[in-house]
Amino acid sequence: MIFDLGILAPVAGAVGLLIAIILFFWVMRRPEGNEKMLYVSKEIRLGAMTYMWSQYKKVAIAVVVLCGVAYALVGGQQALSFLAGALTSSICGFIGVSTSTRGNSRTAAAAKDGGLAKALLVSFNSSAVMGLSVASFGLLSLGSLFFFFGRTPESAQLITGFAMGASLVALFARIGGGIFTKAADVGADLVGKIEVGIPEDDPRNPGVIADNVGDNVGDVGGMGADIFESYVGALVSAMAIAATLSSDEMAQNFASIDRELLLSFPLLVAVIGLVASLFGIFSISFLKKFTPSQAFNIAEILSLVLMILALAGYILSLNMGFSIFWAVVVGAVGGAAIGKTTEYYTSGRPMRRLAESAQAGAATNLISGLALGFESAGLPLLLIALSVGVAYSCAGLYGIALAAVGMLSTVGVTLTLDCYGPIVDNAGGIAQMSDQGAEVRKITDELDAVGNTTAAVGKGFAMASAAMTALSFFVAFKQAARAANIKVEMDLTDPHVMVGLFIGAMIVTVCAALIIRSVGRAANKLIDEIRRQFREIPGLLSGHGQPDNNRCIELATQASLREMIFPVLMALLIPPLVGKFLGVAALGGLLCGALILGVALAFFMANSGAAWDNAKKFIESGHLEGERRGGGAHQAAVVGDTVGDALKDAAGPALNILIKLMAIIAVLIAPLLS
Repeated sequence: MIFDLGILAPVAGAVGLLIAIILFFWVMRRPEGNEKMLYVSKEIRLGAMTYMWSQYKKVAIAVVVLCGVAYALVGGQQALSFLAGALTSSICGFIGVSTSTRGNSRTAAAAKDGGLAKALLVSFNSSAVMGLSVASFGLLSLGSLFFFFGRTPESAQLITGFAMGASLVALFARIGGGIFTKAADVGADLVGKIEVGIPEDDPRNPGVIADNVGDNVGDVGGMGADIFESYVGALVSAMAIAATLSSDEMAQNFASIDRELLLSFPLLVAVIGLVASLFGIFSISFLKKFTPSQAFNIAEILSLVLMILALAGYILSLNMGFSIFWAVVVGAVGGAAIGKTTEYYTSGRPMRRLAESAQAGAATNLISGLALGFESAGLPLLLIALSVGVAYSCAGLYGIALAAVGMLSTVGVTLTLDCYGPIVDNAGGIAQMSDQGAEVRKITDELDAVGNTTAAVGKGFAMASAAMTALSFFVAFKQAARAANIKVEMDLTDPHVMVGLFIGAMIVTVCAALIIRSVGRAANKLIDEIRRQFREIPGLLSGHGQPDNNRCIELATQASLREMIFPVLMALLIPPLVGKFLGVAALGGLLCGALILGVALAFFMANSGAAWDNAKKFIESGHLEGERRGGGAHQAAVVGDTVGDALKDAAGPALNILIKLMAIIAVLIAPLLS
């Protein structure tokens, strides 16, 4: 049975990739639209691919250097594992962006020729390529490493490097992509909507194409790398904890379960989750009678229920006892619940109150948005605490890691729902820029309205999974240190622990400030360039001149790649320095401080930013009585959305990866600190 589990993960991953390839070619066979739609789509794809290649060139330098360091410090197998993680994460991001930039025009064309149902199916299948690729590549890569290295406690420790490689690429992708997309978005909105008074996605605006490029490199490539890193990180941390459980812990919690089965069990949960995700993804074809929102909810719930039932059946067949089952379930249910709280605060009554506050001006809108963001972090933090407590009571420290695995088990469908948003957003932009008429734009707007919700829920899910994964790696760090005969006492009265706590909090706040400031600097360059073009290009505002889209893309690319370096260096260098010069206790304190403050700030930033964005769209749609597009309330809401952009799509998501990367580094260096 254990051998079967060892080979099952890579086989399931290969099958999942095959299905993703089939979906990709299905999308490619859909009509791309007329000549105008094709031109806009190609401009977006060219800009996105140019940025991705530029980013990967810089990432490759960091990967090669760190691979050499890993080889020197921890050996060739860890270095190989690290390289595999970085390469796989890069491939996932490239696949997602390549597919989304092809699915956008096809979605617009389907809206024009086939209506809402066909456009929904094209956009959803385009995003499913990314969702399935992340889940499948994770299983294929980790399963292969686990199979070929050997299913032993030592091999579980060796593949920790895979998670670090994935985390490093994810941090580059999240920071760089986030700065790009928000700089372009802010520049296009402030000059186009407020100063010039033209609609969103107006082809006269030189920043519009760059904005659409940013949707792909930030919200598809960045989010995909983020979730992939959490997904493999949760699996690796659970396996690492299983490898280092003491004999007493095994006897207390897993008397009837072999350690080798505990090592393989996270991969089995992921395999079941992938199969359940496939059912959820393909169910969309049979849910045409429902609204897009209803169809997505059904698909997500179906996947979750099928995963839980299949896992229960497997555990019953082996008579393993249900302690580890409940640990997985509490994580899966907790993740879904956190997603719903995010949806409530960013799309429900709190968001509508935020829109109403814009009637009194930008100041009250900003104050209300800040309050909403802080309040929205409360319930998710409580749900995470509850999940951790229940999971620990079920299966000890291993149960905490299993909760993270359960939360990410159906990542195939959850990431699909998240990547759907940028695709339909691009489709709406293409319809606007190619003059497709009100009927087509009405369909793309309806799809985009659902996409706003799925994107916000996806960010909530990403933050919750990041918190659980980082916590799992913190546990793995303590276990790895103990296995190396290093005692880690987290006594708050210990000055080393206290120093570490404050250093961890400092890293979070400084990195957040750096990223937000980077968005501002990059946006200023875009604003100056867009103003220059409106001022100097004859006939641009009247529609007779042609904007220089490539110049805006070039400026956003240069700024984002330059600004992403320093936050990454902080995450890579400070934890080893603290561990070396202040000791293991201080390093443990650093991880705790970064985890608590990082998670709280990430929820605050993402939810306040998403609520500001949706409040602006709420006013634009005419739902606020007496207010209209271009009026005082709308302009105030645009200011709020502009502030929120840097929070929800750049700084907030980057903190998710920051705390995980530092925890993974701590696990890797723990044996070297004796």
